[in-house]
Amino acid sequence: MTAIEKPSVLFVCVHNAGRSQMAAAFLSHLSEGRIEVRSAGSAPAESVNPSAVEAMAEVGIDMSAEIPKVLTTEAVQDSDVVITMGCGDACPFFPGKRYEDWKLEDPAGQGVEGVRPIRDEIRARIENLIAELLPAS
Repeated sequence: MTAIEKPSVLFVCVHNAGRSQMAAAFLSHLSEGRIEVRSAGSAPAESVNPSAVEAMAEVGIDMSAEIPKVLTTEAVQDSDVVITMGCGDACPFFPGKRYEDWKLEDPAGQGVEGVRPIRDEIRARIENLIAELLPAS
């Protein structure tokens, strides 16, 4: 039996503290391990946005142990799909990769009430992405 290679996705935002962390958490959770997931930031924050952590906890996803990570060239090279969220210019470009830029409101400085609609939009986009990457599921 031959192993089927898992698709891999990298989510990138400036601070890797809100949008990209929520997207990565949703993709990990909803793809049930069938997609390799990474997230990073061009200028990572010290910690993940507590309102994003709270908003994700409301839907049963624990992000409390996550830490912002710095964007590396290797992370881009090792990913099939690169999704940027407001920092596309900082992301290295490699031919043959699928790049998308998701225009999403920045949750920085917002309470959980402001983060919920961003979370819900991210979830809808993640569900569409899974359908594209795993069409047989």
